[in-house]
Amino acid sequence: MFGIENYLGFIAAAILLNLTPGTDSMYIITRSMAQGQTAGFYSVLGITSGILVHTLLAALGLSVLLANSPTAFMLVKYIGASYLCYLGFKMLTSKSSNSIANSLSKDQHATSQKDVDGWKIYKQGVLTNVFNPKVALFFLAFFPQFIDASYAYGMLSFLMLGLTFAVTGFVWCLCLALLAARFSTRLRENPSIETMLNRISGVVFIGLGIRLLTEKG
Repeated sequence: MFGIENYLGFIAAAILLNLTPGTDSMYIITRSMAQGQTAGFYSVLGITSGILVHTLLAALGLSVLLANSPTAFMLVKYIGASYLCYLGFKMLTSKSSNSIANSLSKDQHATSQKDVDGWKIYKQGVLTNVFNPKVALFFLAFFPQFIDASYAYGMLSFLMLGLTFAVTGFVWCLCLALLAARFSTRLRENPSIETMLNRISGVVFIGLGIRLLTEKG
């Protein structure tokens, strides 16, 4: 089908790979714990969109540039690491959305929790994934193992595999977001704890940025 060999094997491998903790998972978990279910949902959409971008780039052959050009690889790597550190710094230095609401009732506080900038979180999720060059190299190394080399429309095969990977990832990441948000619901009802969760998230993002920067390609 579409030049894909052992499609069921690919699905099983994709599920196992998505279960493996990584930068995307940590981004979703920290967003969900710090800002709730809605923020977690938008972060999942952002990460999934980033996967689709990588799929398209791989299908078009543009990801080969990263594999063959150390300069391009390092440039994207530095941009991605810097962006993660920037997000972390923003969360460390920004005031809690509810820090000035200590005098509000619990109902008012719960309402303010819903005021999430979904578009901003979505864009951050996309950029976090797109500017991780290791995702592009992973696609180039992993997908061809399930594609018939003699198939005339290899781009279509890449797109189908990428879409499958994105769907399995979306389901798993959505579960992560819901669980993390549910776990931290009562914690976020306390403004001081919410602030602490934001600070922890900031530290995690900076740590992910440093990890990406120091990892060998």
